[in-house]
Amino acid sequence: MRIAVLGAGVVGVTTAWYLAERGHDVTVIDRATGVALETSFANGGQISATGSAPWAAPGVPWQALKWLFRADAPLKWSPRADLAQWKWLMAFVGRCTARAHNEGVARNLALGRLSLAELQSLRARLGLEYQQQTKGILKVAKSRADLEELRVKAEQLHAMGADARFVTASQCIEIDPALEPAVSAGEIIGGIHFAADESGDAHAFTQALAAKARETGVTFAFDTTVTGIQTDGARATAVKTSGRSIPCDHVVVCLGVGSVAIMRALGVSLPIYPIKGYSVTVPVAGSNLAPTISLTDEERRVVITRLGDSVRVAGMAELAGDDLRINPRRAAAVRKALNDLFPTLADAPDAQVWTGLRPMTPDGGPIIGRAGKWQNISINSGHGTYGWTMACGSARVLADEIDQKPGKIDSRAFSLGRFGS
Repeated sequence: MRIAVLGAGVVGVTTAWYLAERGHDVTVIDRATGVALETSFANGGQISATGSAPWAAPGVPWQALKWLFRADAPLKWSPRADLAQWKWLMAFVGRCTARAHNEGVARNLALGRLSLAELQSLRARLGLEYQQQTKGILKVAKSRADLEELRVKAEQLHAMGADARFVTASQCIEIDPALEPAVSAGEIIGGIHFAADESGDAHAFTQALAAKARETGVTFAFDTTVTGIQTDGARATAVKTSGRSIPCDHVVVCLGVGSVAIMRALGVSLPIYPIKGYSVTVPVAGSNLAPTISLTDEERRVVITRLGDSVRVAGMAELAGDDLRINPRRAAAVRKALNDLFPTLADAPDAQVWTGLRPMTPDGGPIIGRAGKWQNISINSGHGTYGWTMACGSARVLADEIDQKPGKIDSRAFSLGRFGS
């Protein structure tokens, strides 16, 4: 088939690869000048297959209210006269129950583990290099309350067959000696080690995979804005762009938050809302004080990842529509988190600050599969903070569905229909 993939981020490019590898004629369309230049450009770098729990959880709404008037709060809500924001928030709060959260943990764990296996297979077969680290991810706590919560999470995941090991402060140092100063200062008192998880530069990975995709015949149409999808009856016939119309037999929408407007024009409502995040990338070449394992800080709600000669700290969640402006106070809060744990790294003068919009669903899982009544339009979007984590698995699930092949996991858990659409 002639398949048009809308979006050249990590999800769109992996989707294109899996479809092209099966013999389809694939064209990737994106408004940017190259691959992974928006949400996939400078994310936190974690491939958190084991720890990809939904944000919606018991206690989160109350915590968000307490943070409402803090400029540096990890989660910031800017109320707007925006019906989509309020509908999303109501749906999110509705998922903040123990039962819904546990269902989401199991669902995301299944997709995360599949995705990691697919990523490892791709890396081995294609020789991909993207500053990858395979030492796992260490989620750390500073307070006794957070540490006890992590202990419970480790037990829950272990019961599901996941590799999640509760570790003491001294064991954190054994895993990565660069953590010794933070442990001595009382900034880390223990955590969970997800030994199977990985980290790496999503932008570099997407560039490398796109190069391989071109070799297999995938066409990339950059500087090309998608303006709509042309239809006949219940089928798509072409993608309308700013420059031309591109005929196709199937369309896959991987536009992140941009997926909403494209599908709304076809009468399909996607429960995806932009969640703004920040990252700061600091050069650390030659430093033996920089961590080599990727960290998640439970209290500060940030991740810290080593990417070759740099360390990236990423975090913050801001419900403020599609505003990509950098708020200096929130960027400073991200840098402070790095300073608290690694004081010698945080003051680099040439640190790079970035913001991106994560496409989040209320239940914290992506939408993968057929778009409502449309027979040949599929969605692969809504991954939130787990686009890099779940990209390869999502692409595999979608390719199996399009080719009508048995899947490795139950894809119904990721269908649009779960939202009643």
